[in-house]
Formats: sequence, structure tokens, C-alpha cells
Amino acid sequence: MSSPAIQAKRPALGWTVHDALIIARATIVASFRIPEALFFQLIQPVIFVLLFAYVFGGAIPIPGAEPGSAADASLYRQYLMPGIFGQTVAFAAAASTVGLAEAMQRGIIDRYRALPMSQPAVLLGNTLANALRQILVLTVLSITGFIVGWRINDGILNAIYAYLLLLLFAYTVTWVGAFVGLSVPNTETANTAGLIWIFPLTFLSNAFVPITSLPGWLQWFAAFNPISSLVQATRELFGNPTGAPTDFWTLNNAALYTVISCVVVIAIFAPLAVRKYRTAASK
Repeated sequence: MSSPAIQAKRPALGWTVHDALIIARATIVASFRIPEALFFQLIQPVIFVLLFAYVFGGAIPIPGAEPGSAADASLYRQYLMPGIFGQTVAFAAAASTVGLAEAMQRGIIDRYRALPMSQPAVLLGNTLANALRQILVLTVLSITGFIVGWRINDGILNAIYAYLLLLLFAYTVTWVGAFVGLSVPNTETANTAGLIWIFPLTFLSNAFVPITSLPGWLQWFAAFNPISSLVQATRELFGNPTGAPTDFWTLNNAALYTVISCVVVIAIFAPLAVRKYRTAASK
């Protein structure tokens, strides 16, 4: 074990980044050692695509096509996929919640605390790993989308921006998940707490239906919901239908509002999660 004098000579930022990358790599490698969990993480969003595309899609009209027509069903699949992308990266918070709660319960966090390493790096590495895992999920979802008729219509560069925005959002919500995971007493509670706040945010948005189809007061909530702006921004970047136009600034400047929301959420929940980690792990 390194002495305190040696540890003090290590640059704080470089030390934290180095240790965070090691934790992220270890977390990603560990996830591939449980293929069953990885399989269900990949298959769940695919099931959502198939359900909404072939079961519910015909009942949800999208401006631009005659309701109930084949063109309307095809248009809805174009409209749907960015919503599924948004829902999927939001669920990254649940993985962070359960992962950290399990690490606390199994004593893994205590082992990290015993090592001569930067303590915030544990959370930085964990949240980074959970966000990077979404690359594989988004790849599988994109292939599924192409199979059901979804297309990228506005160029590869804009598509790359859309995927980067999705990964930024995934990284953002993992900090919320980290805080929740460190706040619950056990893994069983984390399984519920990790999802209970995500489902309302996802369905009270424009992910699956145009925001204009919601009651007036819900339209305001949905318009300021960061998931709505994320989905709207990715629809624009992919060149997919965006639904009926609205007068909300958050949706007319969706990419900007999404980035601002991510910065604000990280600024709030990252310090809260690090403080929670220090107090919870010291018990």
C-alpha cells in the first residue's frame, strides 16, 4: 500500500481520472461476465419497439398521414424510435441504482475505501461505465429500428450528434441513480426505487405520443421534461417526424435545453452522490 507521502505527490485530477477509468473498465468487464443480465438489458428495449410498432402504433395518429393507413403506421415507426432511444438511456439510472446498492451490500465499496485511490473516482467510474454500456444497447436498438422501418434521414454527422446527446443524457441520469442507490438500504429496495421515478417521466413526455395530445396542464409538464427535449432533439437530428409544432421554448430549442438540463442535473446530483458515498461507506 502506498504511503500518505507518496499519495500526496499524485496530481489530484490525474489521479481521479486514472482511477475512474480503472473502475469503469472493471465494471464493464464484470457486466459481460453475467451474460443473462446483459441479454435482458438488451432484449427489453427491443420488446418495447415491437410492442409499440406493431401493437399500439396503429392507434396513435401522427400529423402528416391519414390515421389508420399504412403510411401512418410507417410514419409512427419513424416517430417512435427516438422515443425508445430516450426511454432506454433514461433506464441507465436504474442500472446505476442497483449496481451501487449491490456494491454497498456486498462490501465492495468498503474494499475500495481501503485502497490508496481517489474516492470520487469510484462514482465517476461507475457512472461512466453505465453510460458507456448504452453504446451496445443503442447499437442493438438501431438495428432493430432499421428492421421495422426506421431510417436516419438527415446525414451521418447529425446522427452522430444525436447519439452523443443520448450518451450525455445516459451519463447524467446515472448520477441520479447513483444518489438513489447510495440512499436505499438494500438491493431489493433499489430495484423499485431505480425505476419508480423513471416511468412517469418517460410516459409524461413526447416519447410515444405527440405532446399536443396531452391535456393542457400535462403539456406544460411534458414540455419542460428533459426526456421530451432529448427525444425532440434526436428526432430533429435523425430527420424523423417531430409531431405537431408547439410554442414551448424548450422544444423549439430542444438540443440546447437538453444540454442545459444535463449540466444542471450533474451539478446537483454529482456532489450529492459523492457526499452520500463518503457518509454511507463510512458507516
